[in-house]
Amino acid sequence: MCIRDRAHVVRRKFSVDEYHRLAQAGILREDDRVELIDGEILEMSPIGTRHAGAVNRIRYHLTPVEASGKALVSVQNPVRLGDFAEPQPDIALLRPRPDFYAREHPGPEDVLLVVEVAETSPDYDRQVKVPLYARWGIAEAWLVDLPQDRIEVYRNPGPDGYRELRVVGRGERLAPSLLPEFELSVQDILG
Repeated sequence: MCIRDRAHVVRRKFSVDEYHRLAQAGILREDDRVELIDGEILEMSPIGTRHAGAVNRIRYHLTPVEASGKALVSVQNPVRLGDFAEPQPDIALLRPRPDFYAREHPGPEDVLLVVEVAETSPDYDRQVKVPLYARWGIAEAWLVDLPQDRIEVYRNPGPDGYRELRVVGRGERLAPSLLPEFELSVQDILG
């Protein structure tokens, strides 16, 4: 019996187009909780009540941003990052477009801010998704770390990750760097 060393196993990456074809063929269903990260189809954690509540609160408190016409608030929808990644951030603030991104998913140039809410997966979001956003030049990412009761604000993206990290907690305020006039209370996000 031959046992292959994991280091010598060749993984086959899926492209975004192949990923979409898997859905069109019915192999992936619309209600499957998966996303494409670096060519791998990964199952996402189930959404707990605390996670859902945080996403709803963030969406509610970002309503003035959307009403201003300066951004669209996208909830748990795909963002295409090149040929091998299509994550689904919990919240994305997008540059407004007349078609509301009906023709194609937004790309990194369309994203003003991504927000990941982590109830059971803060390490995964911190070590995989946040660096992915940085590599693609997304200006800012927030990681709402529910177990730690805090928000990590990542700015100044580069190929090796974000060069700036600020941790904020209850009693503090934060605003997207590209929309500084829309300040939010950390308490409003964490509940």
